[in-house]
Amino acid sequence: MKVLQYSSMKKKDITILLVDDEPDILEIVGYNLSAEGYNVITADNGEKAVKIAKKKKPQLIILDVMMPEMDGIEACEQIRKIPELSETVITFLTARGEDYSQMAGFDAGADDYITKPIKPKVLVSKVKSLLRRFKEHEETSTIVTIGNLIINREEYKIIKNEEEIILPRKEFELLSLLTSKPGKVFTREEILDKVWGNEVVVGGRTIDVHIRKLREKIGDDSFTTVKGVGYKFVV
Repeated sequence: MKVLQYSSMKKKDITILLVDDEPDILEIVGYNLSAEGYNVITADNGEKAVKIAKKKKPQLIILDVMMPEMDGIEACEQIRKIPELSETVITFLTARGEDYSQMAGFDAGADDYITKPIKPKVLVSKVKSLLRRFKEHEETSTIVTIGNLIINREEYKIIKNEEEIILPRKEFELLSLLTSKPGKVFTREEILDKVWGNEVVVGGRTIDVHIRKLREKIGDDSFTTVKGVGYKFVV
C-alpha cells in the first residue's frame, strides 16, 4: 500500500463521495466541502454509491446509514470488497448514535463515525484530519515481527502463525501503534490522537470496540486493559 499517494495532491484533485438520501444534507455538506476546494460528487442511495465509487475512485466517502435501496452498512461492505478502493477512507455521517450502529459500521470496514447534526466548519475540519492520515509517514520499519505476529505496515498485512489476518484500517493502525512499543501503556488520549487524529471527535466507546475486535482476531491475551488509563500490547 502506498501510504503517501495523496501527499502531493491538491484539494481540487481529491474526490469526496457524499452519500445521503436527504437533499438538504447533500446540498449543505456538499457546498461546504466544495467551497474548501474539494471535488465533491453525490449519491442518494447505497447502490448508486457503490457504482460511483467503483467508477470515480474517491479518496474519501461520507456515508449515511439509513437509506433506501441499499443502506450505508451494506454499501460500505460492498465498497470494501473492491480492491482498487482499499485505500479509500470511509466515514459514516448519520443521526443514529446507538452503540450497535457504530459497531456495525466499524465491522463493515468504516474508518470513522460522524454524528449529525454537525457544524459545517467542524465537518470540514474532520475531513481534513481524515485525509491527513494519508500524508503522514512514520519513520519506522515497515515490517515488524513480534511473537507470532508479522506486521507489514506498508502493505497493511498481518500474519499470525503463517496465516494472513485481514483488518479494517483503524484496527490495523491501532494494532500498529500498540505493537510499536510492547509493554508500554498507551493512554486513551494518545490512542485517539495518533489513530484518529487530534481534530477528530469520536465516541467514548470507539477505542473499546476496536480493542474488542482485535482481541477476537489476534488473541485476548495480547491486550491488557489498564483501568482508567488505556491499553498495552503484551508478548
